[in-house]
Amino acid sequence: MGKVHVIDHPLIQHKLTLIRDERTGAKEFRELLNEIAMLMAYEVTRDLPLVEVEIKTPITVAKAKMIEGKKLGIIPILRAGLGMVDGILRLIPTAKVGHIGLYRDPETLEPVEYYCKMPTDIEERDLIIVDPMLATGGSASAAIRFVKERGGKNIKLMCLIAAPEGIEVIQKDHPDVDIYVAAVDDCLNDHAYIVPGLGDAGDRLYGTK
Repeated sequence: MGKVHVIDHPLIQHKLTLIRDERTGAKEFRELLNEIAMLMAYEVTRDLPLVEVEIKTPITVAKAKMIEGKKLGIIPILRAGLGMVDGILRLIPTAKVGHIGLYRDPETLEPVEYYCKMPTDIEERDLIIVDPMLATGGSASAAIRFVKERGGKNIKLMCLIAAPEGIEVIQKDHPDVDIYVAAVDDCLNDHAYIVPGLGDAGDRLYGTK
């Protein structure tokens, strides 16, 4: 069963409080989202393998550690997931970025893929699917399924806030995927919004209604 990792670093929790506040405008929301994503990426990549190399410092020759050529891919779920990409790329500028767009069919209520562009070597990469909110889990589960269908194998899901209902869906549908969040909130309301949550992340990110 995939594990749920709650990243409770004080800096992340402080910024999460600011981003939840309804008084936070779109500009500050975007900045905070990128900052939290960057801080979370620090923990999500903690298990990257290292290799020992030899370098020459201004003083002497020394043995040091470098990441062992691991290929990474970041896959935002459109549209709100885009707000997390730049923060992660600040830490991992060589990562490739894919995109996946979903909408919910009004009749079947099932997620439908309308756009998907992945790195050509997706099967060789450690993949981080990103979306600020894990609410019902339907979109995230579908995104993971679409990525797997294209050859993705080593997948992690990274969200700011999750509802217990969404976590349960991912663990049921994709028990091999670890989930990284900054907070697990109380529940979903009747409109499938996370409580207390932060509202609609996409609307707050782009200043739409």
